[in-house]
Amino acid sequence: MKKMTENSEDFSTHHSPRSTHQLRMVAWELTRSCNLACVHCRASSERGPYPGELNTKECFRVMDEIAAIGKPVIILTGGEPLLRTDIFELAGYGTNKGFRMVMATNGTLITEENVKAMKASGIQRISISLDGPDAETHDAFRRVKGAFEGSLRGIEIAKKYDLPFQINTTITRANLHLIERILRLSMDLGAVAHHIFLLVPTGRGKELQEQEISALDYEKTLHWFYEQNDQVDLQLKATCAPHYYRILRQRAKKEGKKITPQTHGLDAMTRGCLGGISFCFISHVGQVQPCGYLELDCGNVREKPFPEIWKESRIFQDLRNFDGYGGKCGPCEFRKVCGGCRARAYEISGDYMAEEPYCIYEPA
Repeated sequence: MKKMTENSEDFSTHHSPRSTHQLRMVAWELTRSCNLACVHCRASSERGPYPGELNTKECFRVMDEIAAIGKPVIILTGGEPLLRTDIFELAGYGTNKGFRMVMATNGTLITEENVKAMKASGIQRISISLDGPDAETHDAFRRVKGAFEGSLRGIEIAKKYDLPFQINTTITRANLHLIERILRLSMDLGAVAHHIFLLVPTGRGKELQEQEISALDYEKTLHWFYEQNDQVDLQLKATCAPHYYRILRQRAKKEGKKITPQTHGLDAMTRGCLGGISFCFISHVGQVQPCGYLELDCGNVREKPFPEIWKESRIFQDLRNFDGYGGKCGPCEFRKVCGGCRARAYEISGDYMAEEPYCIYEPA
């Protein structure tokens, strides 16, 4: 496992469970337009255009407001962020504000020219999604022939110019049996990290609800992922899988290990669900949400200053109250380090404080 070093910060956020609302990371959907049509897309993105997207001047103002309360990691995402003509102007502005700027791209639009622009604007890492280890499986997921080849081509260009990249993988029943091959591919390609995302059935992902792996398979997969920490020289992170942080502590206790940044890297400094706690999402039209999968209106940056939304949103206040969880999450001894997926709870029950529906653990 890659231990945490001074420069090892990734798309994750440093977070102590005792800190309830220090902003550490913002995912910003700068555009909903995309050149792909992925089956699991939370935004059901298409080529667009989408009306009402925040313009350059508005984005600058929002970054000024964010800087007033912190210096978070800002993930420039979409859709496909490379379809925004002012993307590097925005990245450069954020860099000058002291933010750590990173980009989530599908990789197919990467060129030598825009990689140079990424580096010049201060983008420190990109993430590229691979949901299969070969063209057949990945292209079926992305619904565009040639997507796998395009992503690999983009990765090679990033490597040529020494731009660090990580691989993101959304796990469903269709590719669960391929996850080990995708991890090995990530290593072979020279990625600095591999992040797995457990499907949240929102947007076009609702069509994949029957492809969501079972609660038992979640548990087995996360145990397997934990075991890879000592097997691979990659930063590993499980996203939209808060129960991983319970498993981490259960396994460490069983193995007689203390959880520290030296032994468990960034996993020792974060928790499961971060939505509204140290992380938020800004939509293409300025709606602030706990995360991209939990489409609850916590306020719009066109109507309220960002710091006011972050500090005063009732929804964010609820999410910061770990003792307010319903169902078995309420009495769970791991609620402060796990928290359950609030988006998954909301999608199943209509209550974002309800219990995580895909967890087999019974609280002590």
